Amino acid sequence: MDRPALPPPAALRSSPLHWVRRNLFSTWYNSLLTLLILAAAWTLVPGLAAWLVGHAVWSGDAAACRAEGAGACWAFVAEKWRFSLFGTYPVEQHWRPTLAMLLVVGLLLGSADRRLWGRPLLLLWPVVLLLAGLLMQGGVLGLETVPTYLWGGLPLTLGLSVVGLGLAFPLGVLLALGRTSAMPVFRALCTVYIELVRGVPLISILFMASVMIPLFLPQDVTVDKLLRAQIGLVLFAAAYLAEVVRGGLQAIPKGQVEAASALGLSYWQRTRMIVLPQALALVIPPLVNTFIGFFKDTSLVVIIGLLDLLGAAKSALTDPAWRGFYREAYLFVAVIYFIFCYALSRYSRHLEAQLSKGRRR
Repeated sequence: MDRPALPPPAALRSSPLHWVRRNLFSTWYNSLLTLLILAAAWTLVPGLAAWLVGHAVWSGDAAACRAEGAGACWAFVAEKWRFSLFGTYPVEQHWRPTLAMLLVVGLLLGSADRRLWGRPLLLLWPVVLLLAGLLMQGGVLGLETVPTYLWGGLPLTLGLSVVGLGLAFPLGVLLALGRTSAMPVFRALCTVYIELVRGVPLISILFMASVMIPLFLPQDVTVDKLLRAQIGLVLFAAAYLAEVVRGGLQAIPKGQVEAASALGLSYWQRTRMIVLPQALALVIPPLVNTFIGFFKDTSLVVIIGLLDLLGAAKSALTDPAWRGFYREAYLFVAVIYFIFCYALSRYSRHLEAQLSKGRRR
């Protein structure tokens, strides 16, 4: 009887040659695709590298960038990076949004460590966000007041994203629980809200929040434009997060819920200790996908007059001396978006692997 072939030695399996053969030339069509990609890279990469680095203009004025044979105009980024990052925020006060961003990013990094998860971290969130808001707004501790219509750039994008998701996530969980509830009234209300919001573009919701909210308020009551945009973003994100969480809730076996009820646990006890932890662990990939999409969708606030990161970079191009260097501006913004989105994606994969250890066979 023929015996099956033994696997290659471990040293051979970990060799670069074995990785190339297994991943790039495992079949004839994989080999063809690899060769086509290599041919395209051979054709495109030298010219792209020459434009990005070789012939790039790193300093000087716009005239140097428009000289014959000049490549990427990184002098534009060097000249306009402050405006792109901070928008119309007063230049002499840029240390305040910088410190506010460092506080928020530090809070996010601390929250990524599972050893710090607990009630103290939960209580630290509103404290840090309030401190970051006071730094941006001013008016206390001798800080000059900066109205919200001057906020812009990366601090505005981070603020809208972090605060928006921080408020939308618990609201989305409640909506998901309401839609799966056995009580018809709550289920109907949550279903109507979710389907109504998901059926309307975010641009429409932002316009409604910017235009319609003041109509329902007394004449002497005004709501800040940034606050109106934040409310619209929270309501929009909550509907999408609710559907993601509902998918996780439906994946939990009913036997676990029945066993928890048999043990005498109340609805909120079994939901908090048994159902939600498992449901959220199951839907980490779509949750993070929604987070990343929401982070990028904040660029739509430009339509109601708020300059986020992308809007500030586009506004920098209106300078007559630097018109036409849109590729460098968009590439600069794209790198910033990629850093945040890729970091979130990598952390979600790590968290998913950690939380799925108990389900592995």
